[in-house]
Amino acid sequence: MPITNKKYKTMEQLNLETFKEKIMNFETNKDWKFEGELPAIIKYSTSWCSPCKALTPILENLSKEFIGKINIYEVDVEEESEIAALFNIRNVPTMLFIPMIGEPKLNIGSLSHSKLREVIEEILI
Repeated sequence: MPITNKKYKTMEQLNLETFKEKIMNFETNKDWKFEGELPAIIKYSTSWCSPCKALTPILENLSKEFIGKINIYEVDVEEESEIAALFNIRNVPTMLFIPMIGEPKLNIGSLSHSKLREVIEEILI
């Protein structure tokens, strides 16, 4: 049965509690320990950032393309400054690529659809 846009949430907004549950519980783990079930991308952004807004449809399309293989999340750095501080996020957009094994990798700035697909295939799956 195909997944429709109404039933499938392409990018989930993370807050402090969902971050600790789905990404990393920094209160119980001092070292990096990914809590997710699938590799993930976190887009750090703000509501006023034009490049962040332009990146959203690209990530939504990739989320559909890689359904069941990766999760894509978003963090508003103004609303969730504690999450942004964990990775020293100072510029938006910034993306955090989280493989199942190994350390996450940061990318400051936007990437094209084809470059993001390349990164997903090389780093995440």
